[in-house]
Amino acid sequence: MKSLLPLTTLSLLLPSALAIPLTLTSAPSIKSAASTIAFGLMKYYTGNNTGDVPGNLPDPYFWWEAGAMFGTLIDYWALTGDTTYNAATTQAILHQAGDDADFMPKNQTRTEGNDDQGFWAMAAMSAAENNFPDPPAGQPQWLALAQAVFNEYATRWDTETCGGGLRWQIFTFNNGFNYKNSISNGCFFDVAARLARYTGNATYASWAEKIFDWEVSVGLITPEGAVYDGASVAGTDNCTKHDQIQWSYNAGIYMHGAAVMYNVTGGDATWKSRVQALLTETTGVFFNNSIMVEQACEGVGLCDVDQQSFKGYLTRWMAGTTQMAPFTYDTIAPLLQSSAAAAAKACSGSPDAGFNGIPGTACGFKWTDGGFDGSVGVGQQMNALSAVMYTLVGSPGVEVKTPVTSSTGGTSVGDANAGMQTTGPLRKVAPITTRDRVAAGFVTTAMVLSVLGGSIFVIK
Repeated sequence: MKSLLPLTTLSLLLPSALAIPLTLTSAPSIKSAASTIAFGLMKYYTGNNTGDVPGNLPDPYFWWEAGAMFGTLIDYWALTGDTTYNAATTQAILHQAGDDADFMPKNQTRTEGNDDQGFWAMAAMSAAENNFPDPPAGQPQWLALAQAVFNEYATRWDTETCGGGLRWQIFTFNNGFNYKNSISNGCFFDVAARLARYTGNATYASWAEKIFDWEVSVGLITPEGAVYDGASVAGTDNCTKHDQIQWSYNAGIYMHGAAVMYNVTGGDATWKSRVQALLTETTGVFFNNSIMVEQACEGVGLCDVDQQSFKGYLTRWMAGTTQMAPFTYDTIAPLLQSSAAAAAKACSGSPDAGFNGIPGTACGFKWTDGGFDGSVGVGQQMNALSAVMYTLVGSPGVEVKTPVTSSTGGTSVGDANAGMQTTGPLRKVAPITTRDRVAAGFVTTAMVLSVLGGSIFVIK
């Protein structure tokens, strides 16, 4: 693979390189630290190797996390100006857009869930909002890709159970079809809110309101601002049996979407109270001495590969919340700064295996340990990158542009009818195989085991 080493890290390629220096009052220091971490992150990516599939991460990472990673890299470019990974990011997103330009590529469709599709859609939305270089004419465009996913989500809104909501899975043959989870509906909510802001189309805003109200109506968002994982629709359950585990990415996605709606509505009091409730709950649950933690599994060492990436998304969405709802900045900024300092200290590893970045800069998972905890991977590296780079948002003396809209300089071309060329969500796919069933079952089993582990932690 061609080396993707940014120029800003060349000086760090020394045998004595240990940890990642970070001065939070210095934008150059923040950008340099982010550059080093991003380099380590992209060493996990194999999609631009000859014979590999652009946009895919190798095992054990599932497809959705690649979408999350490229969304992070779009923000990395927007915040630092480093174009090193732009070509790989564009190639990856366009390849995984699939033949119908809706993030349902043939290599993923049979096991793809609504949340999987959503993380790629949010990456495309970030590209539109940040004026990431537009694809060539004739290729799928960022805004249209997000609109395609929104339109398909709308066709999957299921009123036959629980009075609405998206199911976790798209296809009936996948485990998890009888479960409506907050992250799938959170992707729908966040994309709808951001499309409302970008386009000014009230239909998107109406859907955002509808999704949030539904989450509240079935008890998945509580009056106190807790966001539960999901609820069963099997048999007569009808969303009456909740999985009450709280994950950081669920808290973050609803906080951010609510903040966008606060912005869209010109500071509406209802949306302000929703943002505040979600923020208050988040600061109480997901921070330990002002340092971010994945409370359901981190303390007992039971976070799986997926869950090891959740903190990075909470960081992203909290930073985005400060842009959309500035009244939150004084609460959020100190938490992100203390977490960034702790994350940088955790980027001091030189493991014998599992990390191919600069020695002494592998990022661990736990930030409360005061150093490297020995755990490495895409999630750990992406978390640290997010923790460090998002401190640039709102930092004194640093110009970070507010996400654009179609009326404030946005250049991405949209298509309000994108995604509607299919006959519905259950398009024809190749027959399901035993291998596919095993893969889908593995994902569900991993989620169940992690929830049980998290429940043990809460009980203790």
